[in-house]
Amino acid sequence: MNKKNNKVLVALLVFLVLSFGLTGCSNVKAVKANNLMEDIEPGKAVGKIADDTFVNSQMNFAVELFKSSVAERNNENVLVSPLSAQLVVAMAANGSDGETREELQSLLGGKISLEDLNEYLTWYADNLPSEEKYKLDIANSIWFNDDSDKISVEQDFLQLNADYYNAHAYKAAFNEKLVKDINVWVKDSTGGTVEKIIDTIDSETVMYLINALTFEAEWEKEYEKEDVSDGDFTSINGEVSTVKMMQSSEHSYFEDDNAVGFIKSYKDEKYRFAAILPNEGVNIYDYIEGLESEKLYDAIVNSSSDTVVAELPKFKYDTSMSLVTALKNMGAERAFDAKKADFSKLGTSSLGNIYISDVLQKCYISVDETGTKASAATMAGGAGAGVPKYITLNRPFVYMILDGRYNLPVFIGVVTNL
Repeated sequence: MNKKNNKVLVALLVFLVLSFGLTGCSNVKAVKANNLMEDIEPGKAVGKIADDTFVNSQMNFAVELFKSSVAERNNENVLVSPLSAQLVVAMAANGSDGETREELQSLLGGKISLEDLNEYLTWYADNLPSEEKYKLDIANSIWFNDDSDKISVEQDFLQLNADYYNAHAYKAAFNEKLVKDINVWVKDSTGGTVEKIIDTIDSETVMYLINALTFEAEWEKEYEKEDVSDGDFTSINGEVSTVKMMQSSEHSYFEDDNAVGFIKSYKDEKYRFAAILPNEGVNIYDYIEGLESEKLYDAIVNSSSDTVVAELPKFKYDTSMSLVTALKNMGAERAFDAKKADFSKLGTSSLGNIYISDVLQKCYISVDETGTKASAATMAGGAGAGVPKYITLNRPFVYMILDGRYNLPVFIGVVTNL
């Protein structure tokens, strides 16, 4: 990240692996990945404007994915992108059928049909603001084995994902050359912040679905040199470390019986950063476990205009995690079952049944004087105006990056260690 550009960067990859049971692997020839978009003309999917039904379903998905992901990783910093996961799993769902489709549909949109969800997601993603001082880029790709015995992909599946997700499709031998091709695509699509997503290709893997999502923005009001000073941060294990604390005066505050929070805007208020600090004596994991999407959303949209003296530590970290357990805990089990999964609308294989073997997400985040991410909380409006509130993020806290129009989390994470 070039700090002279006064920007902060978040990069995220969701790497969804579709594979089937296979005891042996045939020899493959080294060929360059063929771009199949030459045969596929993306349609002009206008999409469906986001409404309360869509917003509520997406907020619920975001909170439940975050809670399930954190539950697996005690004492770790966590960052997930609900939007990135939504996009890549929705692409996979377009190839599903039967009970597998029903489970994925319920997971992604609740009572929203997959057909309507495609419409909502394409409109929402296409209308997320992206300008010089607040950039959000989304890229989708599909990579599948050129051995027709291993997988034969349905053209309708590729067409549908091209229409709604502008997904580029590539066919190639699954060998070391493809590893390089995919990692080059990943690096280019994340501005170099995620240099690679895979090291090798398993012999049973027949397809990759990849979403790359990068966010880079400037603060509405940047921190000055005098706003930054040394401070203490107490990690989840009780270890105290010296960090750079950035102080600012904000005007969006919320609280409940267990936590306080503030919201800080990026340029033109197109995106917002929200931070939640549980009260002294409230365990961060107990707080996260108790988060409810409806209450969290209400707290954000109904925050008061009280003045907040907020102190935010500079931090950066990267994460790599599988979302399979989290997604299964949220109700999508068949898609990950080698025997029960039904992806017959995606394609067929003469060697076994197609199923999702992994959903890998890699993230990178950097927060400094020139920009930062967004945090969330389960809170109601704050106390009366006129008396400043003080919030110092000097112990584990939750954060989110929200879109400024619908207040949906593009990213949500927790900092437990610095």
